[in-house]
Amino acid sequence: MSRTEAERRGALLEVERYDVDVDLTGLVDGAEVRCVSTVTFSCREPGAETFVDCAAEVRSATLNGSSLTPTGDGRISLPALAGHNVLRVESVQADTTTGQGVHRAIDPADGEVYVWMSFEPDEARFVWACFDQPDLKAPHAFTVTAPSAWTVTSNSGDQRIEELESARRWTFPDTPPLSTYNTVINAGPFHEIRREADGHDLGIYARRSLAPILERDADELFTLTRQGLAFFGEAFAMPFPQRKYDQVFVPEFGGAMENYGCVTWSDVFLRRATPTPAESELFAKVLLHEMAHMWFGNIVTMRWWDDLWLNEAFAEFACHWAAERATRYTDAWASHLAGGKLRAYLSDQGPVSHPIHQPIHDVAQAASIFDNITYPKGASVLQQLMTYVGEEQFRVGMTAYFARHAWGSATLQDLIDALSEASGRDLDTWRTAWLATAGTDRFSLERDGDTVTLVAADTPRPQVLAVGAYRRNNGNSTNGEVLERRALVRVEVTQTRTPVTGLPTEEDLDVLLINDEDLTFATTRPDPATRDAFFRAAAQLPTAISRGVATATVWDMLTTGEATAAEAGRCITAVLTAETSDAVIEPYLTLVANIAELWAPEGERAGLTAAVAEACLCLAMDPGRRQVALRGLARTATTPDDLTRLRDQAGDDVDLLWRALVREAELGGDVSSESARLLERDPDPDAWVRALTVRAALPDPAAKAEVWQKLAVDRAVPVNSVGQVAAAFWRPDQDALLTPYARHYLDSVPHLHRGGMIPAMVFAGQLFPPHAIDPAYIEEAQKTSQEAAPVVRNTLLERSDMVKRMLNSRGTPTGRVSA
Repeated sequence: MSRTEAERRGALLEVERYDVDVDLTGLVDGAEVRCVSTVTFSCREPGAETFVDCAAEVRSATLNGSSLTPTGDGRISLPALAGHNVLRVESVQADTTTGQGVHRAIDPADGEVYVWMSFEPDEARFVWACFDQPDLKAPHAFTVTAPSAWTVTSNSGDQRIEELESARRWTFPDTPPLSTYNTVINAGPFHEIRREADGHDLGIYARRSLAPILERDADELFTLTRQGLAFFGEAFAMPFPQRKYDQVFVPEFGGAMENYGCVTWSDVFLRRATPTPAESELFAKVLLHEMAHMWFGNIVTMRWWDDLWLNEAFAEFACHWAAERATRYTDAWASHLAGGKLRAYLSDQGPVSHPIHQPIHDVAQAASIFDNITYPKGASVLQQLMTYVGEEQFRVGMTAYFARHAWGSATLQDLIDALSEASGRDLDTWRTAWLATAGTDRFSLERDGDTVTLVAADTPRPQVLAVGAYRRNNGNSTNGEVLERRALVRVEVTQTRTPVTGLPTEEDLDVLLINDEDLTFATTRPDPATRDAFFRAAAQLPTAISRGVATATVWDMLTTGEATAAEAGRCITAVLTAETSDAVIEPYLTLVANIAELWAPEGERAGLTAAVAEACLCLAMDPGRRQVALRGLARTATTPDDLTRLRDQAGDDVDLLWRALVREAELGGDVSSESARLLERDPDPDAWVRALTVRAALPDPAAKAEVWQKLAVDRAVPVNSVGQVAAAFWRPDQDALLTPYARHYLDSVPHLHRGGMIPAMVFAGQLFPPHAIDPAYIEEAQKTSQEAAPVVRNTLLERSDMVKRMLNSRGTPTGRVSA
């Protein structure tokens, strides 16, 4: 659908309600979901014509009692509308394996069937007839007929259940006015746990084979849910208005979806092994992100997809804000800097950079902006906005915004107006610079004696940032030489050169850190005279945030060709071994292993990998970091001694044993028998994916062919596990085996969009080859992308840009990479 069509239809219609009758009984042994959608709506121009969306097979359709004929293009024309109308459409969706909107999954552990629905951005139309655009909000009443042994969840609570002859009918009360993409039905023989908390009825669900893990994580889930609901209700002066709040973990789902009152999760978030600190924090942030959507997206909805950031950037910002203020995950912003923000810096300097707010012409284009600009950059920009106007004023503005627009739709201007009124600041210039302009500011410092000037590489955005002044402390520190902060100076930037006053004298300083406290979204550079000292000093900075800001600088210099992989690897390995925050150790370990494997020239790869392995062995001496360190060792172990120590340390830890087998397979070990034995004793219902990952790593032609068929052709691997298998498939030093599959990837590009937005992004990004290619391949891939669907095109361009930078770093020139 185009924006023009949506605006015309939105101006013409007001939807009064949806009554949707859904029959799931055909899914026990078959594939069909049968629906009857009754839409009651008014027309502001009687006699006008419009259309309703329905991409399922239409069995019958009537408007005000008169029969309609589907056009075959996913639409049903609605001619000669009356002032008040009733539309009734019977439809069947039979593609519930690879289709969009609804998915039927079979648990390999027990053969039980589970069904989930997920509709963003416009996939409700694949299941039932609706006006599938965000601003046409209406109450939804769902009636669901399901097998007797199944539990059904939906948006509203207090359902009525009737026993039928061989099934049960679940009748749910009306929802509040919701966009079609905010609605949901999930069903299956779930294991259910419920708790009462602060007046809310909280429920969590998972397939029965994962019941022990759901029970293990229940206390954490309920605690975080209670903390999040309390924080957001107070911060926005609007408690979550529904008593029931459910969270449903389902198989073969990508990520999580913020359906009102009934969040759907991929059950990979129920970690089969004991979660690491970083995994636990990610779990908390995803929970809070989806919860924040109850306000940002569900209660107040963007009018059209150009304001997607009003949903996603705000939810991503709010989850870090809430985690830090209301939960035990007080280093949430540090892990944001160590993960998503680094990806955003790279994306914002590449071919897919775009303004956070931009015209979106149709829904296909909208699907392409669920990306690093909208999410982590958007979250960082909102953190800067809160810094710019002040947190108290920010809260006041958000409270006014929700009070004015609850259960309706809003635009960027609505938000800017509320925040301007609350803060007393004219935000028009800020809005244009930050939301309507692509790209990343870059800052450096000039020092002339005791005079320090902050210098922007180009015209900067209006922003507030901080400069930290550090001096070495040569006292008795258990961590060796450390830097102590002597001053922190906030600077409001309005022009290219900004004096920084209030710093200690030059002889009392060793390091000046730009963007200390990470208050803004900008890259930085040390001055050339102190560049090498800056790299050495990064690990000596005293906090996770200060070390993170330095690491971000080093990473950015690597990606733009201003630092070598050896320099970046040594620096970040030193940061890793000095780090005190468990939240960022795992992201840094992943980052430095990626540098060794993907960015280092072939002649330096082994040495950098060995250095990471040694760091992992040192970290493993700390019992609290043993698990994370051994995971890192499983990726970087190279010598027989490393592998032996890994085996000894792993003991009976099934997760670590799988990881060790992947590494041994990559190095040419005969692990087939051991993999089969481990598969037999692993209780994880998805353990077959781990066994396939072992085969993916083997330097064996038959294994590569088998895995590619299952992964890329048959799409037999659950979407949430594609990255794991693909990473094992594309190994360095296997170019002769992998070259044909690089070609197969390009051949698959025209079809990668099938299955919807999430599979398109996953397959386009994760299957892109980081090895066995050359500069000509990158050029061909970028040309091929121009004929692909927008979501595939942008994902491919972003991934190819990163690999181009990797090739430059490895010494395989592809032309100058723009900074």
